[in-house]
Amino acid sequence: MFALPLTEEVELRPLDPWRAEEFLAHLDRAREHIQPWVSPSFVATDLPSARAVLQRYADRWASDTGGIWGLWWRDTLVGGVMFVSFDATRGVCEAGCWVEPAAQGRGIVAPAIRRIVDWAVRERGIHRVEWRTAADNTRSRALARRLGLRLDGTLRQVSPGPHGRIDLEVWSVLADEWLAGPGAAPTTVH
Repeated sequence: MFALPLTEEVELRPLDPWRAEEFLAHLDRAREHIQPWVSPSFVATDLPSARAVLQRYADRWASDTGGIWGLWWRDTLVGGVMFVSFDATRGVCEAGCWVEPAAQGRGIVAPAIRRIVDWAVRERGIHRVEWRTAADNTRSRALARRLGLRLDGTLRQVSPGPHGRIDLEVWSVLADEWLAGPGAAPTTVH
């Protein structure tokens, strides 16, 4: 089985459809915390919808248009990272993440994002990596900065949210900027 150690306590593993029960249990712990920030279709509420979320990402991986990996902290699924979209022909992808409250602030997300972005740039030739976040998601914005991304701009009132329409910030890093930055390290993602 594939597992990429990020620290002594954290592993990055594929989040395949057969892990739907574990994913649902994780979402039950994370749902209220992540619901304001992720797509409603991501926050599964039962086993069939959890399996469907993971199957969508498995299909994206198979068609080379996305992917999803879980973060296991002390052998418990506590969050993950993903390519929301991946277009190798255009050389553009969008990375994203989520984490449950118990794992927040432990420094486990940034190394995982670095791994998948580095793989996309070095192995797949991705030229532009995007990060999209609600303008009021301060943790996500801070992570984008720590990763060396730049704010491209804000899409004002782009979609409905729980308290009115939300502004969406678009951050990015270009391949040459990523490769020149201090955070990238060669790696393999399966």
